[in-house]
Amino acid sequence: MGLLTVSDLHCARGGIAVLQGLSLTLEPGQALVLRGPNGCGKTTLLRTLAGLQPPLSGTITCPTDSMAYAAHADGLKATLSVVENLTFWASIFGQTDIEPALVAMDLHSLANRAAQNLSAGQKRRLGLARLMVTGRPLWLLDEPTVSLDTHACDLFVAMLARHLEMGGGALLATHIPIDLATAQLLDLTPYRADPNTQAPDGFDEAFL
Repeated sequence: MGLLTVSDLHCARGGIAVLQGLSLTLEPGQALVLRGPNGCGKTTLLRTLAGLQPPLSGTITCPTDSMAYAAHADGLKATLSVVENLTFWASIFGQTDIEPALVAMDLHSLANRAAQNLSAGQKRRLGLARLMVTGRPLWLLDEPTVSLDTHACDLFVAMLARHLEMGGGALLATHIPIDLATAQLLDLTPYRADPNTQAPDGFDEAFL
């Protein structure tokens, strides 16, 4: 079984159909980069795959408890230190070893600093490091490089490459080039739904 199979998926945002007829597969060791103009449905697709909103129709098949989702919010507790944040998230996912995450995103020098005292880029590094303590093979990433400088971007790409080498996979939305040998591009433009198409009454109204 692959990491992810999507068949004839239709998605909506705020009660309006956004994507239609999308099918894709993701195998271990693969990364799929979503492309397309703003508003084409990249975030909507990732949220739907992550189970945060139901699809209009279609099927999503993946192993149970296999996904980790990282969106625009970094998911940090402001008063906890870097180490405490990673330890907290590791415990949520039944993991204990946070050392690889600290190393991957170069966080040792910030280990005891409270998250509320980190810069935007440092918070993003910590937020991405959380992925490594989930133990989940499939990463869903929405604009993961926002706020990162060039060095931090390189750290992220190296972390992602190691994840793929170990049999993981990733589906990510980003507008910057990602230097990964296994990365493939998926332009969502051909799958855009008619913007005048209304989803069923009351569908997904919480996500506006």
